[in-house]
Amino acid sequence: MNNNRTSKQQLGEWGEKLVASKCSCPRCKRARTLKRLPQNFKCADLICDFCGYLAQVKSSKVVTVTLLPKFVLGAAWSPQKQRMDNGIYFPLFLVLRSTTESAIYYLPTDLQSPALFIPRNPLSSTAKKSGWQGFRYVLSAAPEGAFVRIT
Repeated sequence: MNNNRTSKQQLGEWGEKLVASKCSCPRCKRARTLKRLPQNFKCADLICDFCGYLAQVKSSKVVTVTLLPKFVLGAAWSPQKQRMDNGIYFPLFLVLRSTTESAIYYLPTDLQSPALFIPRNPLSSTAKKSGWQGFRYVLSAAPEGAFVRIT
């Protein structure tokens, strides 16, 4: 991994690579067809190079991989909100990493709702990216049992 990247960026990259190497495409069921999209591609991290399936990956450090965190940080709110307003949701792979193990969970689009996405406050005027606004995934807003553990 690139040493110029933050630890959170490195964790995200690791999670994307783990999903791509361990998971089959949920749509076409082919193995090893999930590929990483370019950095900063809006709202998606992986594409199936066979059927075009798009998915988001979020990674988080946790104490135990058997309990989902209350929330994980998303990316930019504006593109996410625009897609939601048009009924477009991307499936979510949630990668949890503890000091001793990791786990991959999956949340399909048909179990997502606007309640899962909460905007954060915009960055202050003194911030490097002044005015930028992200969001949080509120994992408890998903129906009980909606996240399926894959690994």
